[in-house]
Amino acid sequence: MKEKIKHWLSKLSFRTGVIVLALCVPCYLISFFPVIPWVKDLWPLTVMSAYGKWLWWVVWFGLAKTFQYGGITILGVEGFKRVKSFFKRKKNTTEDCSGQLGTE
Repeated sequence: MKEKIKHWLSKLSFRTGVIVLALCVPCYLISFFPVIPWVKDLWPLTVMSAYGKWLWWVVWFGLAKTFQYGGITILGVEGFKRVKSFFKRKKNTTEDCSGQLGTE
């Protein structure tokens, strides 16, 4: 069963993998939202019980991990290298005043 799911996920596109991987970021933020002290004025649900906060964290953190591992599985090794090279390339290039790209 595990191999069947892994095979099905690997057939999905690179773009789908990036989207699924990006979905883990808001889930991580939402999972820790009730325990941030300065949020109490902005969001009334922070006054929930300790059990409620634990349950909130388990659900949203679990979703974040599911999106993270699902996205990595969809991307695979080659897709993960592609994402890493995109961020490295973006960090190493700058744009000069004439609008042409150059490296630092």
